[in-house]
This record gives sequence, C-alpha cells and structure tokens, in this order.
Amino acid sequence: MTIAPQRVVTLHYVLSDQDGNVLDDSRARAQPLEYLHGHGNIMAGLERALEAQSVGAELSVTLMPADAYGLRDEALVREVGRHAFPAPDLAPGMRFQTPGDDGPEIVTILEVRDDSVLVDTNHPLAGQTLRYRLEVLEVREATRAELAKGHPLPPGTEPSEVEDKKMP
Repeated sequence: MTIAPQRVVTLHYVLSDQDGNVLDDSRARAQPLEYLHGHGNIMAGLERALEAQSVGAELSVTLMPADAYGLRDEALVREVGRHAFPAPDLAPGMRFQTPGDDGPEIVTILEVRDDSVLVDTNHPLAGQTLRYRLEVLEVREATRAELAKGHPLPPGTEPSEVEDKKMP
C-alpha cells in the first residue's frame, strides 16, 4: 500500500538544521510519528515528498524556510509589559507557550527590561532550512473515526466515541 490521502502513515524521522545539527529524532524517543496524510497534520513539503511512497521507503527531504516554518518576520519581535509573564525570574532565551490567533504559539524572550520584555513570536525554526531523514514504517487506511477527527486515533476508538466527545 502506498501513501495517499485518507491513509494513516507511521514513520521515523531525524530533523536536522542546515549545519547538520540534529534538532529532533523520533528514534531517540522510541516513538514514531503517526499522521493522517492529506489533512495538514505535517508540513505540506513533507507530505508532497511522502506521496506514493511505500513501507520501507527511506528518503531525505530538504525544506527551505518558506516551505517549513516560514521566513523570519521582524514585525513579530515586540515589546510587552512585564506583568504579562507569570514567572518572576525571566531571562533571555526562555520560551513560553501562549494562545495565538491560529492556535498556540511559542514566545521567546529576547531581553528583559525593568517594566517590559522584548519577545519574538516567530517560530523558533523560522528562517531555517530543515533537513529530514524519513523512514516509512506503516501505511494503512484511516478509520471513519480518524477521518471525522482529521488525525489518527488510539487503536480501538469507535466512531460513536468520537461523536460522544463532540457533545457539550
């Protein structure tokens, strides 16, 4: 079976920056990535590279910044009030997750001032060329419940369980 929309794909990956520094390795966590192909669960550039691949395929994919986490946008560096941070001891390089317009976003502290904090809301990997080494472990048809939710679900999840969770 090959990778195509509406199929669940399980794979191992190693993510490196343009200098070859490993940023993430699914094998190091002993947990492969599982995603629903064609539903925006992973970067579009990775989906395109994986399309029509089969179990056992090993490939290397390089994503330019625009195809990965985007280009750096200096307009996303801004000053906010010190009171916006719950932690009393702030330092440059600290990261916090905050609600954003499109879901959670990571805020990186650049500078701590007396009454304010200079933060960067660019993704930490924005502006970077990323290299992925991928190994396809499994490809299967998605269940109705997974298609309804738009992502893989734990084994044995029934469509009625998904519907029940939607109820208020």
